[in-house]
Amino acid sequence: MFEKMRIKEHMEVADANGQHVGTVDGVENDTIKLTKSDSADSMHHMIPLDSVEKIDDNRIYLKQGARIPEGLGNKATT
Repeated sequence: MFEKMRIKEHMEVADANGQHVGTVDGVENDTIKLTKSDSADSMHHMIPLDSVEKIDDNRIYLKQGARIPEGLGNKATT
């Protein structure tokens, strides 16, 4: 298990395959708040801390099958 205090602003969040999902804006209670700039709808999205598989250097990896909100990581291609 990781310590949520290790999660810092501007860390990258990736899915289980290493694909970019978003960038950390902060941690609120038991969720990771992602930056607006990584979402297609320009809104903050939240990822539950229990969806995190591991933290490696400056990257957070989500568990296989973790629910990823629609439109994250897609803004650059829309």
